[in-house]
Amino acid sequence: MENLIYTAIRYIFAIGVMFFSLFPLYWMFSMSLKPPIEWTSPDIHWWPWYPTVSNYLMLFFDKYTLIEWGVVKPWEVTVPETAVKAITNSLILSISGTALSVFIGTLAAYAMSRYGAGGDYMFLTFRMLPPIAILMPIVMWLSTLRLLDTHIGVILLYGLFPVPFVIWLMRSFFDDLPKEIDEAAIMDGCTPATTFVKVILPLVKGGLAVTALFIFILNWSDLIVALLVTYRRAVTIPVQIGLYYSDIGHLYGIMSALGIFAIIPTLIFGLAIQKYLVRGLTFGAIKG
Repeated sequence: MENLIYTAIRYIFAIGVMFFSLFPLYWMFSMSLKPPIEWTSPDIHWWPWYPTVSNYLMLFFDKYTLIEWGVVKPWEVTVPETAVKAITNSLILSISGTALSVFIGTLAAYAMSRYGAGGDYMFLTFRMLPPIAILMPIVMWLSTLRLLDTHIGVILLYGLFPVPFVIWLMRSFFDDLPKEIDEAAIMDGCTPATTFVKVILPLVKGGLAVTALFIFILNWSDLIVALLVTYRRAVTIPVQIGLYYSDIGHLYGIMSALGIFAIIPTLIFGLAIQKYLVRGLTFGAIKG
């Protein structure tokens, strides 16, 4: 009897945690299917009474095209511009920043692991500072170099800020590999660079995949950096979501539609490397 009660409590607790975790996603998805009249209704609509996909169409087509197609009426709430630029910018900036960060961090982590370069983990102190403490000087620096609101400027920030995190993760993966592997490869005629590229990297590809996924999520969901250094040309999805505002208030349906769309790349990326996730999450620094 006690075991039955204990099992029931566990299931109830698990269901409660799952509901608490997934309900915001359900609410956002539900809101993305609601027409404008249900955004501003004083009554709570737990599901769309009149479901519509116009919120998603507004992300990719301008209001004049949608009016011509008959999807929305001229007097209905529409947005002044699409989210195509923001989506494209987020993909370019996040992928480029992740590639730059993983490239620099992996090289540094290998040098620290095998040759003792750079000392211990003092580089992590850079991540302990609040972002706003270093962003304001960086904004002035980018403005002086005319890199403010440019793809190059944002890629530099997205590539350099996560480097300590990449080093912390990748160094532990390299530390878990015996140094005898490097020595054996060098004795077989490999140079240190060849050993790193052809011998060591294939052995830590699971760690590389997990690290790249984490850095991509950090860059993809970043708001503070993008909010301070972009305003027109390099606007990203998190910034674009906050721009959906009209005379009736926030356009919650369109904001939710863009939020749902923003989840898709991380899901695709995660599914693409899922065979490495189990190994990566149980190997190296994130092994718990």
